[in-house]
Amino acid sequence: MTEPRVILITGASSGIGKATALKLKAQGNIVYGAARRVEKMTDLAAAGVHVLKLDVTDEQTLVVAVATIKAEQQRLDVLINNAGYGSYGALEDVPLAEGEYQFKVNVFGVMRLTQLVLPMMRAQGAGRIINVSSIGGKIYQPLSAWYMGTKHAIEGMSDALRMELAPLGIDVIMIEPGGIKTEWAGIAEQKLLAVSGETAYGKQAKEVGAMLSLFDQFASQPGVIAKLMVRAVNDDRPKTRYHAGMGAGVSLAARKWLSDRQFDYLMNQAVHGAAKLAKVMHKKTQRASSRHYRRES
Repeated sequence: MTEPRVILITGASSGIGKATALKLKAQGNIVYGAARRVEKMTDLAAAGVHVLKLDVTDEQTLVVAVATIKAEQQRLDVLINNAGYGSYGALEDVPLAEGEYQFKVNVFGVMRLTQLVLPMMRAQGAGRIINVSSIGGKIYQPLSAWYMGTKHAIEGMSDALRMELAPLGIDVIMIEPGGIKTEWAGIAEQKLLAVSGETAYGKQAKEVGAMLSLFDQFASQPGVIAKLMVRAVNDDRPKTRYHAGMGAGVSLAARKWLSDRQFDYLMNQAVHGAAKLAKVMHKKTQRASSRHYRRES
């Protein structure tokens, strides 16, 4: 029987992180689920997942989490850097402090936790680091410069890290989700409209916001990415990148084969189309609600 692996996953309080933690635990692994909101991980604890309070922007919580795992298990086989969030808004409108915080969560937190686990993995002569990027690490959208910047950074840093760690027996893998039904889209839309909804970029912000809101209706379930995570953990010869989720394959193919200007046009058409579709769906909902009200009356 294969010895269970010790796995740490951040951002485990909801969505992709929670689904992945449960799947990996169900396979018999020793799983540590970490997040700021430990009160949202009672179901993980009930399933046998070790729950850790961790804020990727708080050095002390990172140090304590790694020290706890080392003391309890004497090793760490897999680190899944899943924590992150999306901050949208026109570059001109987004306060620099928010842009810096976006990088602190999505990039510096990832790399600092990686630094802390590497001595353990080096001593073992083996390990896997799985970084959750996004198709946003390969493509781009208007009003997303800070967020897309973080994901492009993760892509480049992970590639460099993969090469420098390979001689030590440590692999680096990227997961690139497309549209996934999580809290991400709602948070991104809320921040976008709050920052740029009433500025010179207001019309564009409302259209991009409409596109983000459609994620909640058409996006893939978190389990789609959780399955990829499990593959990245279990595959004997893992790929350097895995992608899945609404629009992932189409978006990546378009970016690969289209010129920059062609891709700009395609993305703008997608944004305009999403705004029109959102309006149509809103009108249908209003008519349905009106008919229901008349019947009830």
